[in-house]
Amino acid sequence: MTEPPPPTAEPGDGQADVSLPEPVRLRVVALVADALPHLGAEEVPTSLRPFVRFTPTRRAKLGGSAIAAQLSTDLLFRQRAAARVVEAKGAMGAAVAEGAPPAAADPVEVAALAYLSRPSGWADLIAAASTTLGSAEEQAELRARTRDVERLTEQLERARAAARADVEKFRAEAGAARAEADELRLKARELTKSLRAAEQEAKRAQDALSTERGRATASASTQDAETRRLRSRLTDVEAELDAAKQTTREGRAVDEARLWLLLETIGQAAQGLRRELALNPASQLPADLVAASFAQTGDEQPSNRPSWAAEDPARLDQLLAMPKAHLVVDGYNVTKTGFGEASLEQQRTRLVSRLGGVAAQTGAEITIVFDGAERLPAAPSAPRGVRVLFSRRGQTADELIRRLVRAEPQGRPVVVVSSDKEVADGVRRAGAYPVASMVLVQRLGRG
Repeated sequence: MTEPPPPTAEPGDGQADVSLPEPVRLRVVALVADALPHLGAEEVPTSLRPFVRFTPTRRAKLGGSAIAAQLSTDLLFRQRAAARVVEAKGAMGAAVAEGAPPAAADPVEVAALAYLSRPSGWADLIAAASTTLGSAEEQAELRARTRDVERLTEQLERARAAARADVEKFRAEAGAARAEADELRLKARELTKSLRAAEQEAKRAQDALSTERGRATASASTQDAETRRLRSRLTDVEAELDAAKQTTREGRAVDEARLWLLLETIGQAAQGLRRELALNPASQLPADLVAASFAQTGDEQPSNRPSWAAEDPARLDQLLAMPKAHLVVDGYNVTKTGFGEASLEQQRTRLVSRLGGVAAQTGAEITIVFDGAERLPAAPSAPRGVRVLFSRRGQTADELIRRLVRAEPQGRPVVVVSSDKEVADGVRRAGAYPVASMVLVQRLGRG
């Protein structure tokens, strides 16, 4: 990479830096913020590099102070930024850079371009913009005060009209209230008559209620006798149910005893076979051996283990619950399916940490395979029960996954997570259980 040229003197560089009006300063920051992504990585100062990936608006808002400070202290950065801004502004930028801005141009835009490009007389252009902005602010203030007076006058007229309307409304409401009072007097007399009639009707209803209470008392006595009979029958049924439950528990105890005896027999037979074959606990798993030598090529023969394709998280849980299950994950295939919006490093970290939780829950052995170890400064740390492998130069993650599957013994359940059809077909022929990446993503989201 060639070194950038040293800063060169520009017209006006010998002058002291002028104080920029606030609108001009904000426009300068906005122009440079728009130009930052178009500069080379080595051309952007270290203090401004975190803001390059932001949107132009957030870049100007969050990095405005840093951009202004860098422009006032870094001559080379200002020259590079000015070149990009002038180029982006086309004919107007070129005219300002030559010291001949268009007469009808926005004074704020002209002053901002002059501050960056520093043509001959740039300080005069900024001073002229300040004067224009001051006159414009005074005129705007006068117009605002005039509008306020007009608005207040209009509000006063509306208030007077509303007051007149309220007076008329109150007069009408008073007349309506008097008419309503007369109507209420008539209704009160009618209600008094209705009340007397209702009191007579209530007396007749009280007499009828006394008669019905007598009938209800007789009916309640009959119902009490029936309730006692039903409770006695319920007691008999509960006794029969308890006897049936006792019989069921005894039968289940016999079945459990038989099952325990069968499992105990199988366990003792397995221990005897282990002693006869003099098998010691394994210090390394097949995947550990592949991890130690996967850079070398190998042509393992495919196995004949049965395979099955899981298509839902519940079935995946059943597979991982099998004894000594080994889950092999095509790393980037899963992360780009589930959270591809994140960076590669964030994808790897998120997948490894979440699979650590799966390993803790299920006790299964988990191996995650990523492409491209030579492009990483260091492999991410893995939690207990999770192994992280990266393919080396000249190899792919698919090849490493197939080697891991072939290295497992016959009968051990091996589950391979990948949406790559070629990988799924290959591991299925080798006897593994292929699972789509979205199934694991759903399982991780549920966890």
